[in-house]
Amino acid sequence: MKIKGYSKKQISAPEDTAKIFQAILKAENEIDQDKEHFWTIGLNMRNGIKYIELVSLGTLNAALVHPREVFRMAIFEGIAQIILIHNHPSEDIDPSEDDLAIVRRLIEAGKIIGITVTDSLIITENQFFSWKEKGLL
Repeated sequence: MKIKGYSKKQISAPEDTAKIFQAILKAENEIDQDKEHFWTIGLNMRNGIKYIELVSLGTLNAALVHPREVFRMAIFEGIAQIILIHNHPSEDIDPSEDDLAIVRRLIEAGKIIGITVTDSLIITENQFFSWKEKGLL
């Protein structure tokens, strides 16, 4: 599902991304706020948002994520770079082993098809964790 209303925004720092997705999550149905979401942002060459896509809406502690769904919209839109975002309803921003494994897998898949993963964020209501800021990309 493509999320509208953000196409004129530009991303210059992880905080920009976190604020957008914290606002999106707060605007959601209260029932869905307690589920894990996995989104992607497709960026143009000047870091302007081309699209935001909800790739997966999961359960309390997991969302099903596969490279074919993550990169589908980026390929269709002709995007060269994406940002990965997911939330932790538990409010713990530390990445799990599963988080680390899937981000590594998506980075490698992106390399194969020529789409750069520029960052991956975990968000909570008031905090975020950025792979880029922590030197994990």
